[in-house]
Amino acid sequence: MSKSRRKTPIFGHTTSVSEAKDKAIWHRRHRRAERSEIKLAGVDYIARSHRAHSDPWLMDKDGKRWWAEAQPCDMRK
Repeated sequence: MSKSRRKTPIFGHTTSVSEAKDKAIWHRRHRRAERSEIKLAGVDYIARSHRAHSDPWLMDKDGKRWWAEAQPCDMRK
């Protein structure tokens, strides 16, 4: 990865290395709610948005931002 570079200077707002734990909890919560809704509604089930069970702004990474002053050393992956 030494020659791998970002093409755009967009970086995440974070103090976390990964969002994997948050995503796993979010998807587990979503699947559990969907299974229970399927059992209750049966054939008449209509799927809800996955956004109903979590908010990406509550996860460890808070979004992304353009960093215009990024130096070439900052653009390494």
